[in-house]
Amino acid sequence: MEYPPKISLAAARVNAGYEQKEAARLLRVTPPTLRSWERGDTAPDYLKVEEIQSLYNYPKDYIFFGKRSL
Repeated sequence: MEYPPKISLAAARVNAGYEQKEAARLLRVTPPTLRSWERGDTAPDYLKVEEIQSLYNYPKDYIFFGKRSL
């Protein structure tokens, strides 16, 4: 079975074709909240993760929702 690559939340948004402001509106959060999630400063709750997965059409298990370790 082939798994998709794990990508950042911002990359998942861009790959889905959304600008940050539009994605925030569709997720019913403020743009600063989405920016905070994408930077890894905060994380969305479980229900928002489910909405993100649906909106971006990418499995939540393959999206980084926090800071990536280098």
